[in-house]
Amino acid sequence: MAHVAEWKKEEVKELKGIIGEYDVIGIVDLVNIPAKQLQEMRKSLKGKAVIRMSKKNLIDLAFEDCNADKTNIVDLSEHMDGQVALIATEMNPFKLYKILEDSKTSAPAKPGAVAEEDIIVPEGDTGFEPGPFLGELQQVGIPAKIDKGKICVQKETVVVAAGETVSKQVAATLSRMDINPMEVGIDLKAVYEEGSVYTSDLLAIDEEQTLADIQNAFRNAFNLSVNAAIPTDETISTIITLAYTRAINVGVEAAIMTSETSEPIIGLAQAKMLALASEVADAPGAIDDELAEKLSNVAVAAAPAAEEEVVEEEEEEEEEEENSEETAAAGLGALFG
Repeated sequence: MAHVAEWKKEEVKELKGIIGEYDVIGIVDLVNIPAKQLQEMRKSLKGKAVIRMSKKNLIDLAFEDCNADKTNIVDLSEHMDGQVALIATEMNPFKLYKILEDSKTSAPAKPGAVAEEDIIVPEGDTGFEPGPFLGELQQVGIPAKIDKGKICVQKETVVVAAGETVSKQVAATLSRMDINPMEVGIDLKAVYEEGSVYTSDLLAIDEEQTLADIQNAFRNAFNLSVNAAIPTDETISTIITLAYTRAINVGVEAAIMTSETSEPIIGLAQAKMLALASEVADAPGAIDDELAEKLSNVAVAAAPAAEEEVVEEEEEEEEEEENSEETAAAGLGALFG
């Protein structure tokens, strides 16, 4: 660095000091962030992270000088797009990414900005009285009309598709409608930690989906362990309970009398006896009075249950008919608009 200006040497030295002090180093893009909002973001990160703006080539030099102590940190140089700055912290990279994403706020569309997502104008009342604004809406492709003394958008409309540039006229129209489709904030490009570089796409985790995936994986592992009889702290009680239940079932089916199986075996035998008796009950003298009384008691007990089943079946049929009618109505509505 013999031919480098003194102030640049000092800047690289300070950058190296920041890189050496913190375990997690990242590259952020500060493009299009108003100065006031950037100051507020710096305050919100106070005590959590340090942001240092500098020239790209000086940051590159600092990475090269630190690469011996922090292996692969030079790989961060591949992610310096836009108005870059260095961010340093002791936070987990995923937590850092989430904090920065959560701190982003909505902002008006600026002429010349590229839409990251479709910019949509919703259907409904704009709140504007009839006047020249109706023509402005129509000029940018928004279907609008006068309805009940107000200018109304007739249907939801995409005015700028993702990847397209926002025109001056569209930006002005959106601003008048108080639609702020842009997102302003610190954009984390990549983070270095312990020899690895994580890009933003790897850091963007859907927490709910990740939790659901972990829970599903746990259930599958639990079921596999139980069915394969692999005892663990989590599955041993279930394995024992399942083994006990299966042993009881085998004992009952094989009529092996034990203190646990005697009652269900006798109950099963009695049920079979009553079933057989009911088959021959109509034959004269086939069953005695005691058995006939038992059959009568069973029939009386079964009658209310049968009535409940009939009522439930009728309710299910009514629900199916209603669903069929609703489906048919929906079909007709779609057909005739």
